[in-house]
Amino acid sequence: MYLIVGLGNPEQDYSNTRHNMGFNTINKIAKQYEIETTRNNFKGLYGSGVIEGEKVILLKPQTFMNSSGESIKEIMQFYKMESKDLIVIYDDIDITPGIIKVRKAGGPGTHNGMKSVVHELNTQNFARVRVGIGMPEDKENLIEYVIGAIPEEDIEKLEKGTDLAKEAVIEIVKNGIDTAMNKFN
Repeated sequence: MYLIVGLGNPEQDYSNTRHNMGFNTINKIAKQYEIETTRNNFKGLYGSGVIEGEKVILLKPQTFMNSSGESIKEIMQFYKMESKDLIVIYDDIDITPGIIKVRKAGGPGTHNGMKSVVHELNTQNFARVRVGIGMPEDKENLIEYVIGAIPEEDIEKLEKGTDLAKEAVIEIVKNGIDTAMNKFN
């Protein structure tokens, strides 16, 4: 069984922001595989189902980004899951919009949500799918860039990124992380 987590911020105010690429990807996976993510527990919204013959849990932590790891830790402890069962999807400013990167492990970089996940789980050994959102021209406006409304001209590239992220997650579940890295990196 896999736990597939999309990082984002709850509340309608954040739904159309670059910081919610993880939530947006989870929504696309949930739609394709008819998995409802409406159960509210473990500080998150989640649902279970089957992807390519494999049981999965889809999770959208509702703790706000900087505490995402709390939700993940709770659900993993409840279901007695290990870090090898975890896939985390999140936005990355160091990757061009419309591009994704799949990794087996690694540090959290500058992403506060990933810092929380690594801290709470006390490991960096879990799969992650990084969805490129790019860097703003004016780096002093980074927070507004990440949690502000997405301009119309950027939406198509970001949609392409979440579509690729969805396909990468399916590939990991179906054929493993190595195959996904070869195919999408």
